[in-house]
Amino acid sequence: MLELGQGQAAAPAGGDVIKDVSEATFMTDVVEASRQVPVIVDFWAPWCGPCKQLTPALEQAVRAANGKVRLVKVNVDENQMIAGQLRVQSIPTVYAFVDGQPVDGFMGAVPPSELKAFIDKLIGMAGGETLADAVAAAEEMLEQGQPEDAVQVFAAVLEEDPENLPAIGGLARAFVALGRLDEAEAALTRVHPAKAQDAAIAHARAQIELARMSAEGAADAGEAEALRARLDADPNDHEARLELAQALIASRDHEGAVEQLLELFRRDREWNEGAAKAQLTQLFESLGPKDPLVGKGRRRLASMIFA
Repeated sequence: MLELGQGQAAAPAGGDVIKDVSEATFMTDVVEASRQVPVIVDFWAPWCGPCKQLTPALEQAVRAANGKVRLVKVNVDENQMIAGQLRVQSIPTVYAFVDGQPVDGFMGAVPPSELKAFIDKLIGMAGGETLADAVAAAEEMLEQGQPEDAVQVFAAVLEEDPENLPAIGGLARAFVALGRLDEAEAALTRVHPAKAQDAAIAHARAQIELARMSAEGAADAGEAEALRARLDADPNDHEARLELAQALIASRDHEGAVEQLLELFRRDREWNEGAAKAQLTQLFESLGPKDPLVGKGRRRLASMIFA
């Protein structure tokens, strides 16, 4: 019987990340190799329909991990002893090995998103950095006022995963922080139209729009007092209130802008095709969910909507 704790030395690093294994090579290519890098074992058979769906997707996901995991394929018809040792009762069955031990697995075909999550989890278990870790690190750089460093990390993530939406949105926001608005807009052009409403993309787009508003309206920020005078004379001058909110956004007085927009919404939520709510939504998306002003403002807006 095959014992899963002993075997030969691991295969040299640098070979193909995908290979077929047999009972003779299982110890080397799986158990020992997993002490260096996580190894995924795909139990399949030529007659298995779901295997024909899962295996290509699994191969693609493993190659996308750029050497951080390996995949071995076991034909159960030819290697029944291995299948019996690991109690494989149906196929496809997938096991993952880390440090010489099986640590996770699943049965049946699963969608690509679950395969990616499965692989990211394995990389994390092995102490490796996932793309999600890199995105989180770049976000921290951005929060700490290091947009140039964030640009480099987001760009590196996109070299490995060109459709990574959090990285695309982050790259655009890093360019906004650097005042490079044309490059920020260019970053968003890589997003497929079907994914344009993703939260990360909407956040970045709102920041770009407000940054352009600030750049164009900064010279007119001194008009705020004149707009306040118009409101003192006529509190229902909705145009003046909206322009005042936009002037406050341009001068980065976001709290003041929220107050004016909420007041405009309270007075006439339908005015100018719901301009108050639209401007609030754009401002909230720009600031992001972590900003305390956003949570407070959304709660106040919701209380008005459902009052």
